[in-house]
Amino acid sequence: MPAAGKKYYFVSSLAKGLKVMELLSENEALSVSEVARHLGYNRASSHRFLATLKELGYVEKTAENHYRLTYKIFRMGTRVVDRFKIRQAARPLMSELSQAFKETINLGYLDGSEVLHIDKIDSPEVLRMDSLLGSRAPAYCTALGKSILAFLPDADRDRILDTIELKPRGPKTITSKKALQKELAKIRHKGYAVDNEELSRGLRCVAAPIFDHTGISCFSISVAGPVSRVTRSRVKEIQKEVRRVCRTLSQKFGNRTSDDS
Repeated sequence: MPAAGKKYYFVSSLAKGLKVMELLSENEALSVSEVARHLGYNRASSHRFLATLKELGYVEKTAENHYRLTYKIFRMGTRVVDRFKIRQAARPLMSELSQAFKETINLGYLDGSEVLHIDKIDSPEVLRMDSLLGSRAPAYCTALGKSILAFLPDADRDRILDTIELKPRGPKTITSKKALQKELAKIRHKGYAVDNEELSRGLRCVAAPIFDHTGISCFSISVAGPVSRVTRSRVKEIQKEVRRVCRTLSQKFGNRTSDDS
C-alpha cells in the first residue's frame, strides 16, 4: 500500500531520477558525492541514478569522473517548444523560396546524428528531389545536416561526430573525419552548406541554419534539385536567399546574433 498522502501511481524512483536531471541542468558537471549531497540521497543510490541516465544517453561522464547532461536533453526540449511553431513560421518563407527557384524546399531538424525532414514543398518539375516527411538522412552528407552541425557548440558537435561512421552514400561523400571537420569550418565561415552529390548522385542542395534565442542551431532549410539545374553559379544566388530566410526565422525565435551579411 502507498504511504499516507501519496497517490498509488506516484513512482518515487522516477521522481528522484528526474530531480537528478534537474540538478544537473543547473550545474555544468557534478560528481556522485556532490549529487548525493545536494539532493540528500545516499551515494550508492546517486550512483545508480547517474549510471542509468548515462546508459540511456541523458548524461555523460567527464574525464574528471563528473557527470553532465548531454545534448539529448536539449533536443527533447526543442521538440516540445519549437517543432510545431517552426513549421508554421517557416511555411511562408519556404513558399518564397519555392516560387523563386522552382526546386524542392526542405525543413530539417537534427535528431542525433541524422536529419529528420519535418516539412517540405515539392518542386513542380518532373525531375526533382523527393523526400518523405518524417524520413531521415545522415547529417554528415546532407546540406541540412552539415549546416546545423557546423554551428553546434564544439563539444556537442564532436560528441555527435564520434558516433558516426562516415560511409559513402554518394559519389562525393566526405569519408574522412579530418576532411569533414575542415568542411564544417568552411560552412561556419560562409554561413551556408552545400551537398554536392554527397548523399545521392546528381543531387545538389544548399542549406542554411536557423538559430534559437540561445544561439544554438537546431533546424535548417534547404533548396534541393538536380545538378543540371542547381548549377555552381546558381548556388551563389540560392545561398543568399536561403540565408535571408533563415536569418528572418532566427530573429523570429529571438536570435539577435545570426549572420546579417
